[in-house]
Amino acid sequence: MGVIASMTGYGRAEVHGPRLAVSVEVRSLNHRFLEVGVKAPRSFAGHEPEIRRVVQSRVTRGRLDLTVATRWLAGSRSVVRTDAVLGGEYVREARALAERLGIGGDLGLADLLRLPGVVAVEEAEEDETAAAVLLKDALHQALDELTRMRHTEGAALAVALAAHLAALEAWTSELGRLLPGALEGIRERVRARIHALLVEAAVEPGRIVQEAAQWAAKSDLAEELARLAAHCAQFRALLEGGGAVGRQLDFLAQEMHREVNTIASKADDRALVERVLHGKTTVERLREQVQNVE
Repeated sequence: MGVIASMTGYGRAEVHGPRLAVSVEVRSLNHRFLEVGVKAPRSFAGHEPEIRRVVQSRVTRGRLDLTVATRWLAGSRSVVRTDAVLGGEYVREARALAERLGIGGDLGLADLLRLPGVVAVEEAEEDETAAAVLLKDALHQALDELTRMRHTEGAALAVALAAHLAALEAWTSELGRLLPGALEGIRERVRARIHALLVEAAVEPGRIVQEAAQWAAKSDLAEELARLAAHCAQFRALLEGGGAVGRQLDFLAQEMHREVNTIASKADDRALVERVLHGKTTVERLREQVQNVE
């Protein structure tokens, strides 16, 4: 059986640089088409088109909510900067002052570091190039994790769909075997009803047979069963082929549902009617599961 993916999944990754860590979290839910929502710091606003392009290259269908976050690593947010030129000015002016006043001593390092402007603690700026590399790595890793989860759930979906499909195929075959006898029974009942109503009237026997045949034809399910069998075969081929087949499977499931409802409305035999509910239940389960396939 081919590999199919569920539309629900989750992935998260965090990549560290020397001072900055970038994390990407992505959640996906069912959706008829691909819809991507991105939440990212303002500094990454220019990267949003690339983020969407990468997602679209790896995901076909689903509602994806992607969140980008950054955090400074311990001790890396602040940067200590010294002004050597200003420090040199302090030293020269201190020596000149000491010489003019005729006093000894010199300006020590500890004293110098306490003077205004010699040492400044500033907030570090992000390196845009380095941050972009971290973002790219985190994005691909998060999507890798999301894909693994979607494929794991997809494998379980494939097993469930195959089981429902086999049940529907068996149901279709059973109705096909019952149909000839059911149609003959319908004809006999219609003949009997018409004969009872018209027994006192001068009606040709051939007319009664014709009416009975027309009534039975309205209850003939052969075309619906043939179309249903064909839909099941197409469904199985897509399931075994794998890939992003969710929309095609969804369309076929709707057509199966249509045929089963038509069969239910036309069934006019106890043996058929007793089995209709099982078929409707099976195709509903199939349709429900198909909604999760990418």
